Amino acid sequence: MRTNIVIDDDLMKEAMTLSLLKTKKDVVETSLKLLVQIKKQERLKNLRGKLKWDDKESSALISLISF
Repeated sequence: MRTNIVIDDDLMKEAMTLSLLKTKKDVVETSLKLLVQIKKQERLKNLRGKLKWDDKESSALISLISF
């Protein structure tokens, strides 16, 4: 998807330096993937102590959590 966004120049420069990524596109895509990964981990973390774990139900539980 093509889109135009305004990004803080200093933030982009720092992200490119720290990540060693060569293009702004790579930085944005990597950042979005990281954000999605972190949010999925947060959802799983929020389930801690709320689920009854049963090996028989493992496959059903895994299908409910979309990775």
